[in-house]
Amino acid sequence: MRETGPSTLRGPSILRGLAVGAALTVALFCLFLYAGPHFFIEGRRAFQINFALAGLAGFALGWFSPALAGGPKAQAPRATALIAAPAMLVMAAVASHFGVFFPALNPALDKVFGSWMLWLFGFALVGALLRGRARSGAGEE
Repeated sequence: MRETGPSTLRGPSILRGLAVGAALTVALFCLFLYAGPHFFIEGRRAFQINFALAGLAGFALGWFSPALAGGPKAQAPRATALIAAPAMLVMAAVASHFGVFFPALNPALDKVFGSWMLWLFGFALVGALLRGRARSGAGEE
């Protein structure tokens, strides 16, 4: 039988997860601030590629969230929630004042920006749930 002491049952670090989330928030903000005009280009194909990339990046974020937050793989959903919470809160405020934060972009793109963020963090939670399920089903902490 496996030892279940405090060292094996520890969860993701709250401060580490929130710090990773804050760093992710800054990175996403800078990405849209400097590369926004290249990101929001006209056409259906570019739109589909952007949303597919958001889903893929989100899934990867959720899958690797235990390593980022410093917790066991079985607690991937909790780690992802810690990482996503600050980013979602700040990006919701940014989306509501999109034209102020991104003056080089059309203010009507706020809905696209908000949808992209939802895809990113929604797929992060899906990736985390699958990662946690795969590990907890194998009997691993």
